[in-house]
Formats: sequence, structure tokens, C-alpha cells
Amino acid sequence: MAKRPWITVIVAGVVLAGVVALRMLVGPDGIGDWPRDAAELDLRLLRTVSGLLVGAALAVSGVLLQSLLRNPLASPAVLGLTSGSSLGVMISIYLGYLATGAIVQYEPPAYSALLGALTTLGLVYAIAQRRGMIDPVTLILVGVIISMIASALTLLVTHLLPAGGLAAAAQWTLGSLSDDVLWPRLTLVGVVTLVGVVIGAALGPAMDAASLSDDEARAVGVRLTALRITLFLLAGAMTSGTVLLAGPIAFVGLVVPHLARGLGGPAHRPLVLSSALGGAALIVLADSLVRLIDLGSGRMPIGVLTALVGGPVFLVILLRRGTGGWSA
Repeated sequence: MAKRPWITVIVAGVVLAGVVALRMLVGPDGIGDWPRDAAELDLRLLRTVSGLLVGAALAVSGVLLQSLLRNPLASPAVLGLTSGSSLGVMISIYLGYLATGAIVQYEPPAYSALLGALTTLGLVYAIAQRRGMIDPVTLILVGVIISMIASALTLLVTHLLPAGGLAAAAQWTLGSLSDDVLWPRLTLVGVVTLVGVVIGAALGPAMDAASLSDDEARAVGVRLTALRITLFLLAGAMTSGTVLLAGPIAFVGLVVPHLARGLGGPAHRPLVLSSALGGAALIVLADSLVRLIDLGSGRMPIGVLTALVGGPVFLVILLRRGTGGWSA
């Protein structure tokens, strides 16, 4: 049994390697269409790296939030981090429009997404508390409501932009990997994601202890306040990075940790690693699928695909496990 979590990590790594190879072979003419020149190779590498970072960051954020809140239904999308981060980005775009009078191809500052994510999570956490305790049902309901409000505000800000604003905002409202992201931004998000995964894995034993009661966790030397602040900031920073690269993508942070936990068990150190690998594989695979599926009106956004798959999975988890609290 002790080997089971690490076998899951190895299997997830092998699956990820296969998915990356598949993505590099998917081109305009289908599977087996190797890049014709350096520019096309660079584009596929950029999209593959984007998918790796987005998937890993969302999945690990889900693990951290579930540990932070002791709730198996917590995730960046359910708690409003993705929609709050998107709202922060759209407000940044709108302020840029007010300052310049025009919509230009521009990358919003990273802090706009981070502020949006942390503000949203802070609101959800504060509103869901009752006498210092958090009710799991209230937490999920508050997260869904705050997420809906943030999404509505995002649409409102989009509506306030001129006609060209919709095209500029599409990346962050539909949830899709961009062909135009610059390598410096990709590097920034990559550093944040790597730091988040490494710290998350290092904090694995502390998260194991924190899944017990507060008194039991403190009895074994866990500094709960410092741990929770760290998990809070890491989840917000990684989710912000995913929004900067791909917009709001739902359910990855919920489904992947559950699958990894079901296969490898609840120990958080291997869980963080297997979730990172599994989330990366899921997004890269989704990007391959949207390249292969031709709907006649353009490629399907990845956010639509993950919602269509993740929504039913979320309902199954909700019905099978309930919302009564943490359960490994």
C-alpha cells in the first residue's frame, strides 16, 4: 500500500509523456502531421507548454484548496477563483481602454488576475464563516454565488468595451489556450507553477496532519495559521497564472484531485505530484481534441470541453459523497 501513491505518480507521468507526444503530432491535417517549419514547431511547443502549466496549476490549486478548507468539493472554479481572476483581467483591459481610448493587443498585468482571485476567495471564506466555523454546504453555495456574480460583472465590463473589445476579451471569457501568448509571460507563469508544486509537495505531511482536527494538528507541531495563509496564496497565484494564459477553465481543479486521490490515496505529497501530472495531461489532451474536432464554426474552447465533461463528474461526486465535510 505504501507504494501505491508513488506508482500513481509514475503512471501519471507516463500518461503525460504520451499525451505530449500526441499533441506534437496533431496538426491541421490531423494526427501524424509533424510541424512543417520552425514557426509551426514553436507554436505547438508554446501551446503544449501552456497546457502543461494550466493543467498542473489548476489541479494542484484544487488539492491545496481542498486541504485548506477540509472540503472535497473545493476547487478554483467552484470557489470563484477563476471567475474572480477573469474579472480582474477584464477590469484591467477596460481601464486600459479608458486610458488610451482604443483596444489594442495587450497583455494585462499579472497582478490584476492575482488581486481578482485572492479577493474572490477572501470574500467566499469570510461570508461562509459562522462563529469561526465553516459549513461545507454554505461554503459551496457561497462560492457558486460569488462566481456567478463575478462572471456577470465580467460580461458587464465586456459589454462596456467597444465592438473590438469582444475579440480582445475572448481569450479570458471562453477559456482557451492562446496562440499569441509571449514566452516571457509563459516563463513567469511557469516559475509560479513550479514553485507552487514544489512547496505544495513539501507541505504534504503538514496537510496530512491538517486534515485532522485543529487540536490534533497543533499537537503534532503544525502551524495552522501559517499553513493556511501559504495554501491560500499559492492557490490564488497559480489560478491567476492559468487565467492569464487561458482564461477561466472549470472543473480541472475538482476532477483531477479526486481521480488522483481515488487511485493513489489521500497522502498529500504524492497527491500533489500526481495531480500536477494528471492535470497537465488533461489540458494537453483537451487541446489535442479541440484541434481534431471540427464543428464548422471554429475550434471549440477548451473551457467548454472541460465543463461538458467536468459538470456531470461534479454531480456524480456531489451525489455519491455529499457535502458533509472532508472525506479522504
